[in-house]
Amino acid sequence: MQEKKKILYMVTKGNFGGAQRYVYDLATNLPPDKFEVIVACGEGDLLIERLKDLNIRTIRIEGLEREIKVSKDFKVLKNLIKIIREERPDVVHLNSSKIGLWGSLAILYLKIVNSKLKIWAVFTAHGWAFNEKSRSAFSRFIYYLGHYLTTLICDATIAVSEKAKRDIDWLPFIKNKIKVVYNGIPDFETLAPKGAREILVGKNPKSNSEAIIIFSISELNKNKGIDVALRALSLLSKEVKEKIIYVVAGAGEEKENLRKLVAELNLTGMVRFLGFVSDAKKLLAGADLFLLPSRTEAFPYVILEAGLMGLPIVATCVGGIPEVIKDMQNGILVHPTNPKEIAEAILYLLDHSDRQREFGEEIKKTVSNFFSLEKMLLETIKLYQ
Repeated sequence: MQEKKKILYMVTKGNFGGAQRYVYDLATNLPPDKFEVIVACGEGDLLIERLKDLNIRTIRIEGLEREIKVSKDFKVLKNLIKIIREERPDVVHLNSSKIGLWGSLAILYLKIVNSKLKIWAVFTAHGWAFNEKSRSAFSRFIYYLGHYLTTLICDATIAVSEKAKRDIDWLPFIKNKIKVVYNGIPDFETLAPKGAREILVGKNPKSNSEAIIIFSISELNKNKGIDVALRALSLLSKEVKEKIIYVVAGAGEEKENLRKLVAELNLTGMVRFLGFVSDAKKLLAGADLFLLPSRTEAFPYVILEAGLMGLPIVATCVGGIPEVIKDMQNGILVHPTNPKEIAEAILYLLDHSDRQREFGEEIKKTVSNFFSLEKMLLETIKLYQ
């Protein structure tokens, strides 16, 4: 009988963003007769709680936080070395920037002190921190070096889009180490459209049946561009505004700034922030349009979820989004930080209900055919083997 491969997943935070969703999907869907799975993460509890419910063993990485803090991070490195040495996994699969660097350094150290140690190191680049315009030029340069070092040390790197691969594979000695494996999603259940609409609309005086609901699922940070979406809505005519409710599901540090912007732009009656919603994709059945106004992305799950629901999508042409959305074929692409283009795209869809249906049908086919969880699993398992 073939011995199981032991896979140790490591991710910086234990919340439930894109990287954590990816780890969860892999950890809970690998064939249990072939793989033993352990998940280690830093601050945050939601990922650990969900994995424990499915009897998947988890480890807390003490002191691990998203931001760089040199004094704490060397203690984290020691913790990682200890965890890997004790667990002796066949594969360590690192996810997100910080754990990618420190995890790869921990593996390198262990291989140096024990040349017989056989660990296959895989890193998934969910997004490159050097693409975040909100960071200083020096910070982005440091992240560039860190990502390069991570990719150099690891045996294989998964890029979640061709764009993510191109961003770094021009550097020496790493091109052949990088493979594109797109995120994939399974079919999922949603609430009934009527119930979902009632939650999205809330106590808004606009009729539940008549309102046009534009929906975004997004963390509230600058990278996600919700402020740009609000400025786009402010450009619409009074007549159009009266028909629309813009609903955002998500939490983050920009919450108060966005609320102030809503008031400044006189959008109070048409914008609703739901806050964090567990499994927000269940509400997609109640929306009419989906909007993703991000300044930067790698390869967002929400595009796949909205696409599988057959929603017409307006999204910025950043990261791997153009590898899913083909402009005016299965959705509409706009330039980032361009409120005018977003407003024009919304108006176009409102004026062309036939195109809404066409885009919805085409994006559903695209996601079903090319971005399934089964395909992501198969291609990832090939790298483990």
